[in-house]
Amino acid sequence: MTTETALAAAYRHCRELADAHYENFPTASRLIRADLRPAVAAIYAFARHADDIADNNSRPPQVREKELDAWETLLERCVRQEVDHPIMLALGDTIRRHHLPLAPLHDLITAFRMDLSIHRYATVGDLHYYCRHSANPVGRLVLALHGIDHPDALRASDAICTGLQLTNFWQDIRQDLADDRCYLALCWLEPYGLDHQQLLEDRADDAAFRRALADAIAHTRGLFVEGERLLAYLPWRLRLQIAATLAGGRAILDAIERAPDPRHQRPHLRRRDWLRLVFPVLLLAVRAPKGGGC
Repeated sequence: MTTETALAAAYRHCRELADAHYENFPTASRLIRADLRPAVAAIYAFARHADDIADNNSRPPQVREKELDAWETLLERCVRQEVDHPIMLALGDTIRRHHLPLAPLHDLITAFRMDLSIHRYATVGDLHYYCRHSANPVGRLVLALHGIDHPDALRASDAICTGLQLTNFWQDIRQDLADDRCYLALCWLEPYGLDHQQLLEDRADDAAFRRALADAIAHTRGLFVEGERLLAYLPWRLRLQIAATLAGGRAILDAIERAPDPRHQRPHLRRRDWLRLVFPVLLLAVRAPKGGGC
């Protein structure tokens, strides 16, 4: 197999992996410039594979940590040479072709290592520290692909990505509790007489849980408001993508608030819910302040 053929197959593998996994928010959608979609798929596949390693509960944590170490070694190697792994072959080409920084990719692996041992968070700051590694790097890499590096744009991107990560946590409370994880920070629980153990043992008062969750959701909405500043720095297609992501995140928060029992059910958006967002997305994109972006 020639290098060109192998590389094309590697990128195709990454795209198929991205298409095969359900995500709340678009990854390499058609709103991303066509020439950048393969790169976005490669980044997604890299993170998806590492996440699958960390989440494989059939293997002991120490084994998964070694596998993450090996994945990180391949990351370092793929920048200098072709690696005989489809994801790393595509990722190495993406890094070289677009001059991407390695730090955000290392940060993602750090987050997956944290997943192996940290399943409770005391403060909002602790939770944001996790998101700084687990979510924010993806936004920064997408901006790097578009040549956007303004400090205000990076901060706004971080706010959106942290908000999306938290939104996923509030949506997946049922599954996380089943996996002995609780991402509602203790500082949100204690004012209502709750702690992590009560949630994990399913003996928390429902009204108190609702109030704690409402505080977490309000905090998340504030991050989305802060993140709207990013739209001013984006070209039109990417602006639409991020506007859709913001609208989707807010709609999921709405669904969580409406859900009769978000602790035991997973709220989600249906196709008709996404269709209702078309006009709000266009309005958000058009109303974005001008002057920051291209």
